[in-house]
Amino acid sequence: MTQIKDSQLNANTIAMSFENLKDPRRTNKGNLCYPLTEIVFLVISAVISGSNDWTSIEVFGKSQLEWLRKFFPYKSGIPSHDTLGTVFALIDSQNFNDCFVKWINLVVNLSDEEIIAIDGKRLRGSYDTASGKAAIHMVSAFAATNGICLGQVATDKKSNEITAIPKLLELLDIKGCIITIDAMGCQKKIAEEIRKKEADYLFGVKGNQEELSEQVQKIFSIEKGAIDQITDCGHGRVETRKCTVIDNLTFLDGKEEWKDLKSVIKIESERFNKLSGIKSNETRYYISSLKSTPEKFNQIVRKHWSIENNLHWVLDVTFNEDKSRKRKDNSALNFNIITKIAMSMIKEDTDKKTSMVKKRYKAALDQKYREIILKV
Repeated sequence: MTQIKDSQLNANTIAMSFENLKDPRRTNKGNLCYPLTEIVFLVISAVISGSNDWTSIEVFGKSQLEWLRKFFPYKSGIPSHDTLGTVFALIDSQNFNDCFVKWINLVVNLSDEEIIAIDGKRLRGSYDTASGKAAIHMVSAFAATNGICLGQVATDKKSNEITAIPKLLELLDIKGCIITIDAMGCQKKIAEEIRKKEADYLFGVKGNQEELSEQVQKIFSIEKGAIDQITDCGHGRVETRKCTVIDNLTFLDGKEEWKDLKSVIKIESERFNKLSGIKSNETRYYISSLKSTPEKFNQIVRKHWSIENNLHWVLDVTFNEDKSRKRKDNSALNFNIITKIAMSMIKEDTDKKTSMVKKRYKAALDQKYREIILKV
């Protein structure tokens, strides 16, 4: 299980994490009214409190100036929304991401066998037809148990996930963890990198690895494996997942090409929609460096999809990421990092009866609750 360290997610921790963030403004003139640390704290506080754009962040700052001065001087008051947008457009996104990862490392402990799902998401609003700028594709690593994003790397195409994943793995301390990636990331070099960092992998297998896919399907026609079956009900649907695991890979040709490959897995799912009466079936295949029970593999595969439900969906629905029109330079990338910091802090409030939307609204109205979320 991912554990939050004793060092709290407070203003000092944020200041320490972002102390190496390079200010893109001309600092030698001595005319900077708004220190970068103050700007970062303002934006994080505002996004936690429901702001999703620079204008609403400015409104939040001006209305909460007295509260903000409890933590930083804000001698010149609150910067305008234009200033905020310009600063975050100019901040180097790689530098900002490094600071984010430093903050995560200060506040999160990864336990053994933590499941880290890696997947990509297109920032739909980041494209700009006028300038010919393509939409950004963000590849993120997500600790499934606690719902915390551990880092991200940006590309301009989904196909570039293959090159982005190794860069993301370089940022992370994944020793003892289980890395789950869909078929796009099922690559021999990625398997080697994961094992080199003393972690295990579970990859989806599809047609992009045609020979491997054929071999995996063949072995299930030859060997009998251990089986686990579970049924879930919810939202008017019934889903049954049957997991079959084979760890006798004698008849799997080419297995030596995949670093420490120990198991092949087949998941057969059947979904029945009670409202429409429609039934659907799907069969998916996986390979893994783990040797374990079908019960465990069933859980690991299910937890992989938490990156869709608990990260990508939350960013779209709660933080309106797909509707964002932050297109200038690095603003979309940097704001994506800010929302992930805010999301991680809000998730520390484990009250399951209150939605994240309501928690953000409460943080906007109640300064004491906002301080609980920020732990200041």
